[in-house]
Amino acid sequence: MNWQELITHYGYFAIVVGTFFEGETILVLAGVLAHHGYLNLYGVVGAAFLGTLFGDQLYFLIGRHKGMKWINARPKYKRKVRKIFRLLNRHQILLILGFRFLYGIRTVTPFVLGAAGISPKLYVPLNLLGAGVWAIAVGLLGYWFGQAIQVILEQMHHYEYWFLSILVVFAVVIVLGLYLRRQKR
Repeated sequence: MNWQELITHYGYFAIVVGTFFEGETILVLAGVLAHHGYLNLYGVVGAAFLGTLFGDQLYFLIGRHKGMKWINARPKYKRKVRKIFRLLNRHQILLILGFRFLYGIRTVTPFVLGAAGISPKLYVPLNLLGAGVWAIAVGLLGYWFGQAIQVILEQMHHYEYWFLSILVVFAVVIVLGLYLRRQKR
């Protein structure tokens, strides 16, 4: 089985699994693949929606059942948790809707929301809406990024000489810098 067949057969499953845990990179890449015809854009967005929705629902439930004790047992999250609580106190609904777009606190937020006692009646509908907006926005970003890559690659032959020249100069500067640093020591 070649890589194109692997993408066609397992791509949507990989998107669900990838977005269950994190997902921006997976979803952007899937959008690029959709642009090039390996996947269907609607399927990409649907798979990403399901993965992120179920992942964040599970993390929310873990937070509700394990509480702050579970979160406090992970000291590396201490700063992030304080930031989430500040946002939660100021913008509860916006935080629930948009935490997926907040780099650095995206994966911790559902745990904290659950531990903070946010009602499932509030969280579930807002999580549904937020997951949908995120899947569409990031999926389309990947799709459009795929279009931009295609245009760049089509135009690249006009600039091959300059691109390669800059790459060589950059490589020489790095190697020279490393050599000089070693000589100093």
